Amino acid sequence: MSENRITKFAIPEIIFGHGSLGYLAHCAMRLGAKRAFLVTDEGLIKSGWAGHVQKVLKNEHLDYIVFDQVDSNPRDYQVHQGAELYAREKADVIIALGGGSPMDTAKGIGTIVGNGGRIGDYEGANKVMRPLPPMIFIPSNAGSGSDISQFCIITDVERQVKMSIISRSLVPNVSIIDPDLLMTKSDEMVVASAVDALAHAVESYVSPLASPFTESQAIKAIELISANLQTALDTRSSESMEQLSIASTAAGMSFSNAGLGIGHALAHSLGGIFDTLHGLVHPIVLPAVMRYNLPACPEKMCIIGRIVQGSCSTCSSDQGEEGISRLEELFSGLNIPVNLRDIVPDDSKLEQICKMAVHDACMLTNPRKAGWEDLLAICREAW
Repeated sequence: MSENRITKFAIPEIIFGHGSLGYLAHCAMRLGAKRAFLVTDEGLIKSGWAGHVQKVLKNEHLDYIVFDQVDSNPRDYQVHQGAELYAREKADVIIALGGGSPMDTAKGIGTIVGNGGRIGDYEGANKVMRPLPPMIFIPSNAGSGSDISQFCIITDVERQVKMSIISRSLVPNVSIIDPDLLMTKSDEMVVASAVDALAHAVESYVSPLASPFTESQAIKAIELISANLQTALDTRSSESMEQLSIASTAAGMSFSNAGLGIGHALAHSLGGIFDTLHGLVHPIVLPAVMRYNLPACPEKMCIIGRIVQGSCSTCSSDQGEEGISRLEELFSGLNIPVNLRDIVPDDSKLEQICKMAVHDACMLTNPRKAGWEDLLAICREAW
């Protein structure tokens, strides 16, 4: 890192551990809550976790209102509905419970409450000028990192685009990370979350904005996911779930501050057009993206390769490519789609997807410049 370079590292207050959800009401009241606004989704209501959160609030006599109109890949109109309800109910603190969708919806609601306008006004970086209401996030998966990050991803329904909104203001005040919430997740969701976190770690590690503060967190995340994902699927052990939670948090710290790359630009574009589950795009595109970036950052790709192969040897010129091949083997054994044709109906829209992706903010922090034709070649390789 050059001597004159200035870097910043923004994270929320983190409360981590089994049973940490019990601290929610105290955190909310410390932030001045009189009437909390709980953002969640139907899945969390059905699983019983939303009810558990409401019980924690009731036990401390804290009033609340529930907003659960949230889809996977949250929509712009849902953000506006939530902001209207927040204002009408005179809420004062936002609590988000769930995966990336409820947390990103909560960020969008907070943005409108604090800044006005429409959520599309804030697409891009550093356009949120005024503070958001206090926010407490409770992630229900170990993947999205939205409880840590400066990112918010909202679908513009009319344009069929997943907008990336990036601002320091979007980092919540408190993140309560309770690994107990992971125990009710399906295999598919455990994998989708873990591979999303892995992609966060890999892309941010090779980002031009990476710093010693982000690189150490990215490496930690790659190590923990490589060592614990299969065990978590096989046993659902408390220890393995805790390690995946730590990995997701570390990856969130890294990508929030270093940015992402073309893999996420493609995932956002695919999600905007086909409404694909975000985490299941990465096992498909990540190996091809890593191969594309390999010439621009061979030393870092070698380090990633050593970790995923469990190798202690010094780097060889082939280790980056061997690591990518090892990841492909890992993904093939996880009972998930590994080809783009498995989640995309046909290839007629690939060019449109790639031309849309080049406008995503994540393109700016990829280590190797890419045009839409390069993205199309990556999609063809993943097809």
